[in-house]
Amino acid sequence: MNTTGPADKGLRLIPFRGLRYVPERVGSLSAVTSPPYDVVVRPDGLHHLESADPYNIVRLILPQAATPANRHHQAAATLERWLADGVLARDPEPALYVYEQRRGDVLQRGVIGALALSSPADGIVLPHEDVMADVVEDRAALLRTTAANLEPLLLTYRGDTEGAPSGEQSAAPATPPGGTAGVVERALGRAPLLTTTTEDGFAHRLWAVTDPTDLAHVSDDLSRHQALIADGHHRWATYLRLRDEHAATAGPESPAGAAGPWGYGLVLLIDTARYPLQVRSIHRLLRGLPVGRALDALAGSFRVRTVGGPLAEALGALGDAAATGNAFLLAGDGRFHLVDRPDEELLARTVRTDRPAAWRRLDATVLHAALLDQVWRIPDDPEHISYLHDTEAAVVQAERTGGTAVLMHPVREDVVRELARQGVTMPRKSTSFGPKPATGLVMRSVTFD
Repeated sequence: MNTTGPADKGLRLIPFRGLRYVPERVGSLSAVTSPPYDVVVRPDGLHHLESADPYNIVRLILPQAATPANRHHQAAATLERWLADGVLARDPEPALYVYEQRRGDVLQRGVIGALALSSPADGIVLPHEDVMADVVEDRAALLRTTAANLEPLLLTYRGDTEGAPSGEQSAAPATPPGGTAGVVERALGRAPLLTTTTEDGFAHRLWAVTDPTDLAHVSDDLSRHQALIADGHHRWATYLRLRDEHAATAGPESPAGAAGPWGYGLVLLIDTARYPLQVRSIHRLLRGLPVGRALDALAGSFRVRTVGGPLAEALGALGDAAATGNAFLLAGDGRFHLVDRPDEELLARTVRTDRPAAWRRLDATVLHAALLDQVWRIPDDPEHISYLHDTEAAVVQAERTGGTAVLMHPVREDVVRELARQGVTMPRKSTSFGPKPATGLVMRSVTFD
């Protein structure tokens, strides 16, 4: 995603003093990391992470207490204690960080830094999903109280394809790359700051980039690009809210950039011309709707068929149906029910017509506009709907709670990018890009910048 405008209209990524675990003070780096806060399956996954190590990062990103205010203050107190005890320490000088994730044939490399914040209207960082106000409020309160960016957002851009690997991602480029890609490649020849393998089988490596020439190469290169938010829309909205709060506090007569370090946010930037991301689905768990009642309500508006398991085969049937139209897989009663071929009159009545055709055809659009709002009449709030990235966990929780899991088919990345370019946001939680960066490998303290 390139932009041909002036450099100040592109991405501005600056180095920062990374806040990292001191390896000698924890059991292992893998034991203190976590998936992003919204990927942790609760309560089972949360309890597992809490028991993995007393210093697991989940105690900061998902603190447990009786009230939201108590949770946030507890996280801030925990962070302060870990800093005082030497569990966490700042790196000696500002750096950008080259980050690598690898599992089997999947290889992802990018750069972590503090990105200058911009509004969607600026066309520099493009969101593609709506956000939920209550989640933004919770994340804003946590960030405001801890004064720390605890998790990097995942952003993508399309760099120069010259010298990009072809075939296997691990193949060496035919010609030495320049710009950010060259800085990444050169970092690989040095000893990393850390190496660890997490429970999901991903090997992680991190390098610090402090050389002024390398930093200048990254700055010049990224200034000509715009980025798509792949993961972290709520955290990006949180960044913007707190930036505006601090700019307002500085007063209307203050110069541009009055928000100071709050005008930047921690991100991981991936060049998908070199390292394409995987796109997965985010599933819905409808807590108060049993499968039987859900199916009864669909009579006359969708075709419903029971398909055989196991889960992988049922998902294959979903993929086949999704190739020709909207399709969903319902689970929770020990069976799998394929729901497809929506009634055209229902779609005409419920789906907005002031959006592009690609948006109107999205499964998430049809699910929310036709099924949740009209057929099932379920409010889109945390009390009624949970969003789960793990397919098996969605089915298990539906069976355990007597609810309905609505399993989704992934959206193609090119559809996401094209809608984002048009300024059209998708229904929230429409996509899950990955692999996601592990939380806990490097953080950013706002007060230390």
